[in-house]
Amino acid sequence: MVRLFGRPDRLKKLEFRTFASASDSSIPPPPEHPRINRRRLDALRANRLTSDPDAQYSSHLVLDLSTLVPYVSGPNSVKVANPLPVLQASHIAINKAYLLSCTNARASDISAAAAVIKGHKVAPGVQFYVAPASSEVQAEAEQNGDWATLLAAGAKPLPAGCGPCIGLGTGLLEEGEIGISATNRNYKGRMGHPKAQAYLASPAVVAASAVKGFIAGPDSLDPSSLPPASPPTFSIVNPTSSSRSSSVSAPKEAALPGFPTSFSGPLLFAPQDNLNTDGIYPGKYTYQDDITLERQAEVVMENYDPAFASLVATLRKDHINDDTSSSSATKHGIILVSGYNFGTGSSREQAATALKSVGIPLVIAGSFGDIFKRNAINNGLVCVECPELVADLTAEFAKDGVRGKGGKDGELTVDKGVSIDVKAVDGRVDVIWPNGEKKSYNVGSVGASVQELWLCGGLEGFVLKSIQAQSAAQ
Repeated sequence: MVRLFGRPDRLKKLEFRTFASASDSSIPPPPEHPRINRRRLDALRANRLTSDPDAQYSSHLVLDLSTLVPYVSGPNSVKVANPLPVLQASHIAINKAYLLSCTNARASDISAAAAVIKGHKVAPGVQFYVAPASSEVQAEAEQNGDWATLLAAGAKPLPAGCGPCIGLGTGLLEEGEIGISATNRNYKGRMGHPKAQAYLASPAVVAASAVKGFIAGPDSLDPSSLPPASPPTFSIVNPTSSSRSSSVSAPKEAALPGFPTSFSGPLLFAPQDNLNTDGIYPGKYTYQDDITLERQAEVVMENYDPAFASLVATLRKDHINDDTSSSSATKHGIILVSGYNFGTGSSREQAATALKSVGIPLVIAGSFGDIFKRNAINNGLVCVECPELVADLTAEFAKDGVRGKGGKDGELTVDKGVSIDVKAVDGRVDVIWPNGEKKSYNVGSVGASVQELWLCGGLEGFVLKSIQAQSAAQ
């Protein structure tokens, strides 16, 4: 490489510098990863992992793959899925199609889409956005001609990096629009307007839909060759009780000094399963580096219920005393109860910090998404599972007695004057219903490790405490 220094009209010297390429033998190889390396991968291939001979299972799920047809997820939920032939017959027109994201725009994905779209054009009125997972992927796609094939068909290129998948930049779904994407998330409001509809499909189906203008499979996929468009056949085999190992009750946890003996306050019920992180904390706020905890509290649950933050603020004002004037044994706040798989979706920790910031110290659900639960623990938000309470609240307050339709009065968040007291360490939940009836539920107790993180204000505080302890010991 030649670099010129100084003004061109006064240039007196040329300096030659050579830069080593990535393949230069003078560059030492990167160090071996301690966990993911060629040696370990070869060992796993040679000695495949198997269950212990005496392993016990609660049930066996047997799926008949010959009955499976291609499916499309959506709209606006990865948990809603319909057979592709059914959607294709419905002729659902689309406005936008997407082949992009860091995880779903690999070279193989681009090749699959290019094979379908080659020789065709994107349908009038449809915008087809493509972005590679990385610059390396784009270079490979350009080299083998797949990138040129997509552009020749009318696809709109975007740079590698976060974009429409997370609701940023060009090509977002507008109000009332329908889009189909080869990404892995399609929650309401994630890819644009909350009143848009987003479907998820394979790269081949996305490309075919972009060409035909409606949700459809590629021409090579003959519907007549597919099994009936019905749920796949499966069976669940439950082992006999005698073949299962007897369960052992876990020892009761002890309360660490300073950890509340109870979490108490008004109960709010969100009658919804799979309430995802986009519903709890919209993706458009994740890239605002200067956002404060106070601002997080203002937008929490915005994509699920825009009135949620103001409802919590009103309840806190009317019912919650300042903890500094209360017994330290009781943590006062609003207790949120929701359905199953609460916090599913992206790994943004703001879904936990926003709930905590608005004044919710503890969340009860039928079950939690694993990543959300880990983020909650790391940020000092307590999570408790209580399916029995969820069932009772659903029967009493959910529209038609099922979750997913809001409350009986059409509200998304139910506030009916229910009070709750959670003995997190003892493993008991006491609920006082509007008629004064009290009912108790048994739950798992909060362990010492979770208590310690809570006392430290989260994982960062715990690490700081550990560093300070090590420094003091030296």
